Amino acid sequence: MMLLTGIGLFISLALGIMAMTAVSNFIFFPRLKVKQPDQQPKLSILIPARNEAAVIGQTVQHLLAQTYTNFELILLDDQSEDGTGQIAAQAAGNDTRFRLLSGTPLPPGWLGKNWACHQLSQAASGEWLLFADADVRWAPEALAALLPLAQAEQADLLTVWPTQQTETWAERLVVPLVSLAILCYLPILPVHFTHWPAFAAANGQCLLFRREAYTKVGGHTAVRNNVIEDVALAKAIKTHRLRLRMADGNRLVGCRMYQSWPEVRAGFAKNILAGHGGSAPFLLLSTLFHLLVFLFPWLWFAFTLDLWPLALGVSGLLLRAGTAVFTRQRPIDAIMMPVSVLLMTRIAFQSIQWQRRGTAVWKGRRLETGD
Repeated sequence: MMLLTGIGLFISLALGIMAMTAVSNFIFFPRLKVKQPDQQPKLSILIPARNEAAVIGQTVQHLLAQTYTNFELILLDDQSEDGTGQIAAQAAGNDTRFRLLSGTPLPPGWLGKNWACHQLSQAASGEWLLFADADVRWAPEALAALLPLAQAEQADLLTVWPTQQTETWAERLVVPLVSLAILCYLPILPVHFTHWPAFAAANGQCLLFRREAYTKVGGHTAVRNNVIEDVALAKAIKTHRLRLRMADGNRLVGCRMYQSWPEVRAGFAKNILAGHGGSAPFLLLSTLFHLLVFLFPWLWFAFTLDLWPLALGVSGLLLRAGTAVFTRQRPIDAIMMPVSVLLMTRIAFQSIQWQRRGTAVWKGRRLETGD
């Protein structure tokens, strides 16, 4: 009985801290809002694309239709095998703001996306550099919301968390957990107003750099072999005492990351171990923590029918539902939170298995995961 009481107190404390963090973030987390800037500095939109034929045409068309007009759109075809470059060029038509680059072979010591982004940065001429994934979806006013916020906040790096589109059951149960982690574990105020690298996060789907800041931190050369290069760049911004800002996409910037359970599993497994410092014991401890906080109360309640574990279980669901509402996901999916945690456990073990083998495969390339 004393053991259960101790576990219950631990879960209560954890949920309480997460709830306080979430409430603070609900209040202070910026959201993109359309506001045409008084000044329109030149923006370089830089997209690395490898085998993105299914989405790239629409992405190019949406970017070229932006209400903010002072930009160049540079797309690097990273040795695609599905006609990505040709489709992008056809979508751009004769628009002179569009340029298509062909990626050069991957040098030793580099990861594919980082090398592609480095090549893009070398070709860019804008005062601001916007690195974006090929599958990001842009409302017509997106850039007109992005630039004014970066200017108003005097940001050196503004990273946006796109509104995630989820359709299959795997997407709905796993992808929104990223928002849960950001909103419940990462208080926005120290992210914005301290220089501690521990309070640094970023989303590689949308990274807007002031060019001088990107150069100062060493650009993608400084993170050439880092799987989570976006977070590494955010930490470098803080280390150099520059301004990091985060914002919610608010349906102006959206994305559908994956479209099936195999894609979800592989995509998250590729990053989750690196997100835990490459430490398998740390990842296992994190996995145990989530099983304890979000799954154990329901097992406890099932055996005892006590109100305390029921309250803990419901509190976990409410946290998940609250973050879903804030990020414009489906709050009804919160009732499946215990299943979501089990799926993330499966993903964690996949990531550890890849580390033991020494490599993972993503978009036809082997990623070194043992470093």
